[in-house]
Parts: sequence; C-alpha cells; structure tokens
Amino acid sequence: MAIIITDECINCGACEPECPNNAIYEAAENWKFSDGTKLSGKIALANGKEFSADEDQEPVNDEYYFIVADKCTECKGFFNEPQCATVCPVDCCVPDDDIVETEEQLLAKQKFLHNEEQDF
Repeated sequence: MAIIITDECINCGACEPECPNNAIYEAAENWKFSDGTKLSGKIALANGKEFSADEDQEPVNDEYYFIVADKCTECKGFFNEPQCATVCPVDCCVPDDDIVETEEQLLAKQKFLHNEEQDF
C-alpha cells in the first residue's frame, strides 16, 4: 500500500528529501510525474489513466505535506522501509489502508517510474 501523511503533520519537511521517487510535496504544491523520475512524454498507469509526465497536477492537500500515491513505492527497490516514516518526528507517515498493493506491484511501479521497464 502507499504511505499517506496524516493531518498530524507539522510541515517540518523532513520527509520530502528522503523520498527516492520524489512522491512527497509541500502543501498546495503542484506536482508532476516527471519530478524525480525518468518519466517523460505520454504515460499510462496500471489503472489505465493516461497523463503527460511533464504536466502540472493539482495538489493532493493544501494544508500539509502530501504523498502522491501513484508515485509511492513504500521505498521498495531502494530501502527496506519507507524513509518518510523513518524520519518523521510526529509519526504521521503511515500506510494508506485505501491503497493496498503487493510487493510485486510496488516493485513494478518503482521500475516504471525509473524507466527500468514500462509495464506499470
């Protein structure tokens, strides 16, 4: 499953530089699939949705830091545990029970984001 930042976030920003997929953004910040990844041009996600990797996307949250679920791999392929949760001083980076993914799905997403294979 993806990681989510709860409303207990104090906006310290400790999590943002730790994310290997650049999936964490400051409150109210537009984001792109291409940020911190090797994605470019037209992309298609596993759910069938298509995007331009370089097009600005709307912020997920306008009050505190947020994680883009389509870019979160729980650090699979990089680390043994989610780095955002490891550095969070208030323990507000927690698993998102609404987005459950297997380890295989998370690893496939990691490969997709970093152009190691294109079948996310």
